Amino acid sequence: MGIISENVYSVLAELPRGVELVAAAKTRTPKEINEAIDAGLSTIGENYIQEAEAARATIGAIVNWHFIGSLQNNKVKKAVRLFDLIETVDSVALARAIGNEGLAQGKIMPVFIEINSGREPQKTGVMPENAQDIVRQISDIKGVKILGLMTMGPRTGNPEEARPYFVETRKIFEQLQKLDIARVEMKYLSMGMTNSYKIAIEEGANMIRLGSRIFGHRT
Repeated sequence: MGIISENVYSVLAELPRGVELVAAAKTRTPKEINEAIDAGLSTIGENYIQEAEAARATIGAIVNWHFIGSLQNNKVKKAVRLFDLIETVDSVALARAIGNEGLAQGKIMPVFIEINSGREPQKTGVMPENAQDIVRQISDIKGVKILGLMTMGPRTGNPEEARPYFVETRKIFEQLQKLDIARVEMKYLSMGMTNSYKIAIEEGANMIRLGSRIFGHRT
């Protein structure tokens, strides 16, 4: 058994019931991804369209494919074709482009709204105070279906420092659930990466995105 397989078994064994694992496969080869799939992984997250195209051409549709990077408008057509879910919608304009392309391709594109929980000006994502308004506007766009929220949070060496950002995003998630907005299903809360996923789960994440914890550190 390879180290990737061992890592997948280890993570899946420790996850609470109802928490889904997305393997963040940035820069990973199809061979590495296939090893993770053989060990029981069912969702792959890709940051770049070109890498996703190459991986999916080899691996196919035996797993779910999530886009977890920053999506440019000129890549929307390919993203809608390649992915089963886009986790990083951060504007009405992007959602509208995805919706139009979804309709053109005959599909309703599932998306998450990305929350900039750290309010970092250099990062993408909807500011927490604007989330409700953005979700309401996007809910009216045909070709798109909101299924949850995603956040990154500021990068920090101490996982505990991520907790307030996860708490705030969970509160937004719960508020949106209570609003019961038409065509919005607040089903998934995607939070936490390799150094912070345990804190994220404690604070309500039911989807985590792990890269080096699965594949090892990139060289």
